[in-house]
Amino acid sequence: MAAATDSTWIAVVRLLRWDKPAGRLILMIPALWSALLASQGHPNPVLLGVIVLGTLATSGAGCVVNDLWDRNLDPQVERTRDRPLASRALSVRVGVAIALVGFLAAWGLTRFLTPLSYGLCVAAVPFIVFYPSAKRWFPLPQLVLAIAWGFAVLIPWSAVTNGLDTNAGLLWGATLLWTLGFDTVYALADREDDERVGIRSSARTFGAFAPHAIGLCYLGTALLLALLGQRLGLHPLYWLVWGGSLGLWGRQWWRLRSPLPRPVYTRMFAENVNIGFALLLGMGLGLWLK
Repeated sequence: MAAATDSTWIAVVRLLRWDKPAGRLILMIPALWSALLASQGHPNPVLLGVIVLGTLATSGAGCVVNDLWDRNLDPQVERTRDRPLASRALSVRVGVAIALVGFLAAWGLTRFLTPLSYGLCVAAVPFIVFYPSAKRWFPLPQLVLAIAWGFAVLIPWSAVTNGLDTNAGLLWGATLLWTLGFDTVYALADREDDERVGIRSSARTFGAFAPHAIGLCYLGTALLLALLGQRLGLHPLYWLVWGGSLGLWGRQWWRLRSPLPRPVYTRMFAENVNIGFALLLGMGLGLWLK
């Protein structure tokens, strides 16, 4: 009995993707950027706690929703065939219950937010719930995901300032392009399987142009972050980190011009977590030392 219970809990952890922290952290990063910049480098500790717990709950619930949508498609894709719902290690009923718990936990945290932030949380839910369906009918489902990711910027910013302004818009745009870029990298690993099964993706839609589309997304991200840094008058240390990030994104674009083994695409995706945290540090230094 104990072994069965242990295996069930392991399957739940895998369903929530808590065994793969890169995907959880990469959602948390734009929210932390937002809280830091909106507060001029002095975010409320309670808000930071809400951000950390909220992103864990929301991203976990989003992963479960994704797997519920794709439970009959995932077994046909090499990377996803062992997911708990695809392999039937967990039932649909358990998956629905876990998703509801995640959304309820996120909803409970909204009591610490402003009415505008709460409204933005509500507006984000349809994008989270229906993003997986976009893979069946929309040529750029990663764009739908990027829009969902963008709420991670708008919600903390509005919680700090009780409004949205041009700087919030610049950070939102940078996050949207960054997400479209790194998730297209992620989709490159599944391009052949997706084509065989009939799943749409930005990697398939962009085709041979995919490396350059990713490069343009990264370049757009860097330019918007540069404009934001200039408007906020950040210390030169920020620009040092910004330049290093641009160099790493450029290196990814250069390597993507040739076909790569599937694990390399996953490592490139994970590299964006390090880039994101480096930029967070650069933003903090840029605010504290200016």
